[in-house]
Amino acid sequence: MAVRETQLEGLVVDLHLRRIFPGKVVIVNGIIDSITEDHSARQDQYIMPGFVDAHVHIESSMLIPSEFARLAVVHGTVATVSDPHEIANVCGVQGVRYMLDNGARVPFTFAFGAPSCVPATTFETAGAELTASDIRDLFADERIRYLSEMMNWPGVLHNDPVVLEKLSAAKEFGRVIDGHAPGLRGDQAAAYAAHGITTDHECFTLGEALDKVNAGMKILIREGSAARNFDALHSLLESHPETVMFCSDDMHPDSLVAGHINLLVQRAVALGYDMMNVLRAACVHPVEHYGLPVGLLRVGDPADIIVVNDLTNFSVVQTWIKGECVAENGSSNIPHVEERTINQFACSTITTDQIATDHEGKVARVIVAHDGQLVTTEEHFTLPSVDVLKIVVVNRYSDAPPAIAFIKNIGLTSGAIASSVAHDSHNIVAVGATDADIVIAINAIIEAHGGVCVTADGSTDILPLPVAGLMSTNDGYQVAHTYAALDARAKALGSTLRAPFMTISFMALLVIPQLKLSDKGLFDGGMFTFVDPLLSS
Repeated sequence: MAVRETQLEGLVVDLHLRRIFPGKVVIVNGIIDSITEDHSARQDQYIMPGFVDAHVHIESSMLIPSEFARLAVVHGTVATVSDPHEIANVCGVQGVRYMLDNGARVPFTFAFGAPSCVPATTFETAGAELTASDIRDLFADERIRYLSEMMNWPGVLHNDPVVLEKLSAAKEFGRVIDGHAPGLRGDQAAAYAAHGITTDHECFTLGEALDKVNAGMKILIREGSAARNFDALHSLLESHPETVMFCSDDMHPDSLVAGHINLLVQRAVALGYDMMNVLRAACVHPVEHYGLPVGLLRVGDPADIIVVNDLTNFSVVQTWIKGECVAENGSSNIPHVEERTINQFACSTITTDQIATDHEGKVARVIVAHDGQLVTTEEHFTLPSVDVLKIVVVNRYSDAPPAIAFIKNIGLTSGAIASSVAHDSHNIVAVGATDADIVIAINAIIEAHGGVCVTADGSTDILPLPVAGLMSTNDGYQVAHTYAALDARAKALGSTLRAPFMTISFMALLVIPQLKLSDKGLFDGGMFTFVDPLLSS
């Protein structure tokens, strides 16, 4: 076999010894063969380990893994710790294996987890269930690197045997266990961590994060298209730098085109934090914590390397994965991969009669959405009220009566938006100014067997998502362009949210409080019970 040898030169960023020196890096057959200090080397660029997203749902990008990789490498991302529970909720183990197989077709490291909470709750209809036995079967595949976020923290704290069996399966196979425990503090956080749960990406306040750090957990600072916690948590980079990683959790395609983990690094360095601490959070800590097969710029490592123009903007000149140049000067070298689709859609179109409500003059229990947050609050309004709109969730897996409630802060003054991306069971969620437009949007999603949609004034635009109603197989840049147009149209209809579709997609996520809507009804996440949308006449 012919020897493939490549030499890179520049200022080498050594994150282990915390130093920078001029040098040359020799790569032989995808492995770093030597790193030599050489003062004759060019000094107008920096060579460093690649970035790792420590927690992301690839499905939220609306791209299959191969297309996600094409876009991410442009920003210096060489690996992701990926939880496939979105597609698992729709297609079960078959969906997880779809992600594994497609991701393996491109030069990129996808570290997928075994979803721990499918379905997320029993208070909604999902397309599948993953048992402890299924999780053990997945762990038999070495590509499944960890147990994905344990969202059922009440089950952990109350020693639910089903939950404990899943945790035991991870321990039997020596897999890391990821957490998800929004708002958990003090003794409860400590009890949760004591079960071997090692991370959390759901901290909304610094105090909550510190409680979890004190319990022995690592904190993933999240900045995605919907949830943004960087501003609340970045001081951990100074106070507890070895506990920090960066993640996006959920990124829509237009956001991914704009940037990825590189943007968090850029922001953190601009705030004056120690650059080595920042880069270790972005590059080293995820690799070490999850045991990823990703190189860290050491002799003998896989050549997972990025070349950047400076240590301020971190503009990526080249991205190398296993010795292959996969991106250069803003262009991806990963080719588009043609891929099959899988899906599960079995509902019929609906009529306006099915979502009609007698609410005039009545007091409603209203979901109050907050821009940039997944949590909601509850307020009471007499209907009709300014910016209080109808929200509808339709079961996509069988014919059932739609669930109806009311929501504030979406901002639409006309038309409707709808999506089959609706965490975590991915039924159809829609919000609109009129029943007629809501029905048009929902039916467009049903007829396409998945997608995101905007409708108003008799005109309907849709981005079809034929893979589980979550992802497109098309070119990622085309998907991002189409999605950006839908996003712009939703904002033109009055929404002031940074990401209207991402926001409504979390209005059915019952495991994050306070008030959410599943296909079975309005749910109080604090009381953990269904409640009536209308309080009185």
